Amino acid sequence: MRAVVTRVKNARVEIDGAISGAIETGFLVLLGVGPGDTPAQADKLADKICGLRIFEDENEKMNLNLAAVGGALLVVSQFTLYADTSSRRPGFSHAAKPETAIPLYERFMDQCRERGFRVEHGEFGADMQVFSQNDGPVTILFEV
Repeated sequence: MRAVVTRVKNARVEIDGAISGAIETGFLVLLGVGPGDTPAQADKLADKICGLRIFEDENEKMNLNLAAVGGALLVVSQFTLYADTSSRRPGFSHAAKPETAIPLYERFMDQCRERGFRVEHGEFGADMQVFSQNDGPVTILFEV
């Protein structure tokens, strides 16, 4: 699994002009699933992201996690994280098929909820517009 996590002041995803999910302080998570990914990887990734300490404390050090700031997550499926960029026209055969990806996408979000976080999301496979006010900017890449 791959994820791009951005610390945000606010973020939202729209589908056909309607808001599908929106958060204030928290993480915008672009989540990609590969064909060999497992539920254990989804669990591990949720644990890593939910515990990530990238919010500033009173000394302006990145020392606080999502729980400490009362943050939420906006999770957006992103098969293009598995793009083959060996040519100018990317290929996406390295991304998991929906029958594999959807359950792992859902599991990741469920694991974040089980840790006590509010999770908003887009719609798997939909044409979405994602808006965010990045904070910092702070953006972290994950691969598990």
